[in-house]
Amino acid sequence: MLKNKILKAFRLYVLTGFLTFAGCSFMKSDKIKNSKPNVVFILADDLGYRELGCYGQEIIRTPNIDKLAKEGIKFLQHYSGAPVSAPSRCCLLTGLHTGHAYIRDNYEIGSWFDFTGQLPLPDLVYTMAEMFKDAGYVTGAIGKWGLGGPGSQGHPNNQGFDYFFGYLCQRHAHNYYTTYLWRNNEKVKLNNPDFKPYDKFPENKDPNDSTAYLKYKGSQYAQDLMVKEALDFIKKHKEEKFFLYLPFPVPHVALQVPDESVQFYKDIIPEGPPYDGSKGYIPSQFPRRTYAGMITRMDAQIGQIMALLKKLGLDENTLVVFASDNGTTYAGGVDYKYFKSVGELRGLKGSVYEGGIRVPMIARWPGKIKKSSVSSHISAFWDFFPTFADLTGMPVPDNCDGISLLPELTGNKTHQKKHKFLYWEHVRRMQALRMGQWKAVRLDPGQEIQLFNLKNDISEKNDVSGRYPKIIKKIENIFTSGRTKSEMFPLKGVDKE
Repeated sequence: MLKNKILKAFRLYVLTGFLTFAGCSFMKSDKIKNSKPNVVFILADDLGYRELGCYGQEIIRTPNIDKLAKEGIKFLQHYSGAPVSAPSRCCLLTGLHTGHAYIRDNYEIGSWFDFTGQLPLPDLVYTMAEMFKDAGYVTGAIGKWGLGGPGSQGHPNNQGFDYFFGYLCQRHAHNYYTTYLWRNNEKVKLNNPDFKPYDKFPENKDPNDSTAYLKYKGSQYAQDLMVKEALDFIKKHKEEKFFLYLPFPVPHVALQVPDESVQFYKDIIPEGPPYDGSKGYIPSQFPRRTYAGMITRMDAQIGQIMALLKKLGLDENTLVVFASDNGTTYAGGVDYKYFKSVGELRGLKGSVYEGGIRVPMIARWPGKIKKSSVSSHISAFWDFFPTFADLTGMPVPDNCDGISLLPELTGNKTHQKKHKFLYWEHVRRMQALRMGQWKAVRLDPGQEIQLFNLKNDISEKNDVSGRYPKIIKKIENIFTSGRTKSEMFPLKGVDKE
């Protein structure tokens, strides 16, 4: 990682040298700069593999995201960086899987309610945002960060982002009607009531009484404010090349959304019992409708972003990517069974089975990506770093675990390189691996490796490890050699604890 920082400094020196001392080189680099696309990367939070219409969802309405798929490419075998937020984002922004990444699990700093943040990315880590800046882009991050709190090395302004607006701490993001958000290093106060985001429903109240839920509402909904900031960022930098990272907090619980989004589903979704807060996060009178409303509201806001890009004439030279950081949650009143949120996949958020890490991924770039394309290419979050480096003509760090997806995106599939394997580790004991048609899971280093043939067993029901001892032995070797030791996140029974 130190090598990457030295490389970064060298790149900046070279770029600065060309711009200052070589007029001809300046003209050449300016032409190259103008040929590069803008990049908007939209990351949903805890959105399941089957929670979009274009991925088979039959209840929740997502017309704008479905349109992205219709006008671009949909990946069927794409994986998040991890089954939970912080490490997944770390993998995305650094191009490293969780066997090599600095952050390999959620790691809370401070008490639960002081919103100090999570373990920060060190300054020496070279991020995707820093790569875009080296390529001459303006960079912005708007949404939920989770890789370093206020004043830390991991703050987005210290990791390559010129502009940040949103939640720095993941715990802070558990309330959409918060009393403040961050704009760079400044607290932006909001006109919302101050309440604890983990209250259970009071025993002396009627759960069917709408007035009992008023304390959990406010006048400024964080997701709405973030979208406004995103639109303003695009308007402000329309004459420049920009990388806009939008890690939206939706649909991560708490279940909160303005009333009109709940009412949209009044005649569509038969409501179950109110959620009382017993599985974490605040109560909700209409949990199913609220959850669906959160996703549909975000979908409409993505439509706003796409409409603005078109209005400003940026549409054809902007690559838009949409994905989710992991699978659907089991907490906070989310009825994943009703929505069939992960479909036939096994597991949910926090699991290294398919339901925890296989996620929707869509990319749209008019004229470069063929409309209504569908890809079965096996890919993961760490592929975006080399993809965007390829896109901008920047070098890829030597330690990157990813492979550029640009050939697959642009229809040049014969030149698309493939992974020998994808690797995950989680909560300092679980390991998982995808190798061609094979998926391996070890829930604890002391347990036997489970093996599934995803070609005919996407639900991971049939463990065939006993029939393939040579494959198991190969996987055992990768489980040891395909990762590095972590002082902060030691793997149980493997790293020294």
